[in-house]
Amino acid sequence: MANKKVFITGASGNMGWATFQQIYNNRPELNIAVLLRDSQKNREKFADYLGDPRVQIVWGDFNNYEAILECTTGASYVLHIGGLVSPAADYYPKKTLKTNVLAAENIVKAIKAQPNPDDIRCVYIGTVAETGNRPYGIHWGRTGDPLKASVYDHYAISKIRAERVFAESGLKYWVSMRQSGILYPAILKNMDPIMFHVPMNDVLEWATVDDSAILMEHFCNDDIPEDFYRRFYNIGSGDSYRLTLYEFEDLLLQAIGMGKDASKRIFKPNWFIDRNFHGQWYADSDVLDDYLHFRQNIPAEQYFKNMSKQIPWFYQLSIVTRVPGISDITRFALGKIAKDKRFGTRTWIATNNSERMNAYWGNTEDFGMAHYKKLPSKWSDWDLTPPSNDIKEADKFKLDHGYDESKPLDKLTAAELKDAAKFRGGEYLDSKKPDDVYAPSHWKCAFGHEFDMSVNTVLKGGHWCPECDPIPWNYDAIAKVNPFFAQVWYPDHGKNEDLVQGEEIYRDYDEYKK
Repeated sequence: MANKKVFITGASGNMGWATFQQIYNNRPELNIAVLLRDSQKNREKFADYLGDPRVQIVWGDFNNYEAILECTTGASYVLHIGGLVSPAADYYPKKTLKTNVLAAENIVKAIKAQPNPDDIRCVYIGTVAETGNRPYGIHWGRTGDPLKASVYDHYAISKIRAERVFAESGLKYWVSMRQSGILYPAILKNMDPIMFHVPMNDVLEWATVDDSAILMEHFCNDDIPEDFYRRFYNIGSGDSYRLTLYEFEDLLLQAIGMGKDASKRIFKPNWFIDRNFHGQWYADSDVLDDYLHFRQNIPAEQYFKNMSKQIPWFYQLSIVTRVPGISDITRFALGKIAKDKRFGTRTWIATNNSERMNAYWGNTEDFGMAHYKKLPSKWSDWDLTPPSNDIKEADKFKLDHGYDESKPLDKLTAAELKDAAKFRGGEYLDSKKPDDVYAPSHWKCAFGHEFDMSVNTVLKGGHWCPECDPIPWNYDAIAKVNPFFAQVWYPDHGKNEDLVQGEEIYRDYDEYKK
């Protein structure tokens, strides 16, 4: 009997490469197709697989439908892992939106072009960035929460739009899995100004690259229950990996020999933003593990130590930490990164870049430079006490989704759907409940935009009006008329900010939309 085929996008990236190796080494009954950009780096990386009868290498990119079709033809499973991600996404916003959305459209189109589209299992890898900043009080999240790409987060916008492509595709066997921050050895080498675009008290439930690869391998089975599909999931490695940024940095620096509380020696607290990133602890990441059993359950501290053993010796700083003044030297080098002329937080502060300051610093009382000046400049004045990461606490912080979640979607009445729409500031325009909750229903948002979207995508995915896509991030106006969205906006924004944020890049909005 011929091997089944799995098509992997992003196979040269961190999660994609780990997935490729996991499947290649552990599933001999699966052949693998990969779509790769034709670069020297990719040719070197896959040199050992050229001519391998189990591996189909197609040179192309997401703009090339014929290449995607070639990879998809004959596939039983499609793992759409790839995409243009940060930090490149920050530097090339228009390219990011075009690439990531077009990839989704071409993959769906290629699956539908097969003679058996209803037999093909497809997973789309989304991102925790889709739900934006989640400070304490709303720091536990789950699928169905409001989508809110942080201001200037072009990657998150592209992933929201691409997710909607799959959710509204009509495919029978799709799922969207929202990936968290991925732990992989090379993360220890990342040095980019976006490292300061995270609040020190930000929370994130990390996922290891190994767990993620096992997850993808376990998806490639046909004995998964039917109720698994056409749903949204959060990917996380569990309670040990629920960390604040400070805890994460501390574990990271300890792993390369810098010692405990190294962050306080080599960073200054006011180099970091204090809102407008993304991150949450997942109240529902166990759901995915219950289906696909992908977690290795290695304690986070041990995993960080294991990562440090897999990087070049010159990143191991345990020897040089005894050199007098090494912390000062390290602080100077990192401070230079924070002075990057475009994305450096210290540059925004020094030049009083009001649009960036307004977006990245603030709370419910003030924002921008006025708020920044009130922040303490010494670590001793910062409260870095993490909240409880015990999942038993999650129920206290669940957001209201605006309908009776104990009911299956197909049991909701038209009146209940109208109430759910009203909670989102809009209307459910159909006269009766839909026969198919995965087929488009008709809605209207608070600003009068009418749109078609399935009940599943709205209520289980947290999506809403496509015409109100974030750019130019007029979130304050949306929150005023949308109680569902207000839950994730007001916890760190005042009700009178009246900011149309993000205009720095999008002076000509019409040109941008092209």
